[in-house]
Amino acid sequence: MANHEDSVREFVTVTDVDEERARFFLESAGWDLQLALGSFYEDGGEDDIVTLPQPAEGGISVPRPTAPPSTQPRVTSFRDLMHEEEDDSDEEEGQRFFAGGSERSGQQIVGPPKKKSSNEVVEDLFKGAKEHGAVPVERAGRGPGEGSSARPFVGGGYRLGAAPEEESAYVAGERRAANSQQDVHVVLKLWKTGFSLDEGDLRNYSDPANAIFLESIRRGEIPLELRQRARGGQVNLDMEDHRDEDFSRPKVAFRAFGGEGQKLGSATPELVSVPAGTHQDQAANEAQATSSVTLDPSQPVTNIQIRLADGGKLVQKFNHTHRVSDVRQYVVSARPAMAATEFVLMTTFPNKELTDESQTLQDASLLNAVIVQRLK
Repeated sequence: MANHEDSVREFVTVTDVDEERARFFLESAGWDLQLALGSFYEDGGEDDIVTLPQPAEGGISVPRPTAPPSTQPRVTSFRDLMHEEEDDSDEEEGQRFFAGGSERSGQQIVGPPKKKSSNEVVEDLFKGAKEHGAVPVERAGRGPGEGSSARPFVGGGYRLGAAPEEESAYVAGERRAANSQQDVHVVLKLWKTGFSLDEGDLRNYSDPANAIFLESIRRGEIPLELRQRARGGQVNLDMEDHRDEDFSRPKVAFRAFGGEGQKLGSATPELVSVPAGTHQDQAANEAQATSSVTLDPSQPVTNIQIRLADGGKLVQKFNHTHRVSDVRQYVVSARPAMAATEFVLMTTFPNKELTDESQTLQDASLLNAVIVQRLK
């Protein structure tokens, strides 16, 4: 009993209420001081408490004082709760629990508000948008996330000549200033657990970082992050209902590069234009190169195909005992302009430079092979 009196005095010291109220909270909490203090502050102190008096002795009942209609009593009898009708406000306020008390009195604890389901969130967003002028749009023939109109090409290109001898002129694309206005088309997709913008990632409904965005949609306003994207231009926002579907990222369609840039070097052999000459001169050089190759009919013969750096192609017969240096000499004889140009001979598949030109074609595994000329 002494412990109970100590708890009452400590409760009064902390909350500054009278002993009768302190005893009530302690009895309701089973004389657990911490639980009683928590109940006291959760209920907002004594202003939210309505105490129901016990029946007087001799069977004479005392009328129960009624709480003001504007406030919900926090303490009431269990008999009244059995006959209390449920209404829509109970769902918004949250589930109610009861602790302590006697047959006619007890403490009512109101839990946190019930969270709305994702279906209700999507319904509220569409309802708010319609109330502020949104109009349903038929999207037949268009895939999800597809824009309402095709975007024009704004890059550079070559204007073809009207005549064969007229050169093609390069036309630069339009350059937009970094701070210029631009119209933006955005598709807001509302999924089962969150929403996404165009082909972006899923953003959860319950994430506090998305609360301002969703509230703007509910009020029929364009969110700030979309207005910033348009830089003062017009924002066209479409809303798609996918509340019964899990989030799925659409396949990104291929988009060709529409800007400008610098041409980088190529790993393929550089094309070298030889001095202009007649076809008869080239044929004469190739014939002279063929005659310079001494073939022994009694020895095995192989065909070697040579792809030149100027785009040409040579095919010549060699004996298996001919060396790689003989192939080089044949190329120089067939294309005299290459005599002053440094080049290497390489194989294909795999690419391998023929560094040891003293090897025979058989030892170098070049029988019926293709050799590529590459400039240094």
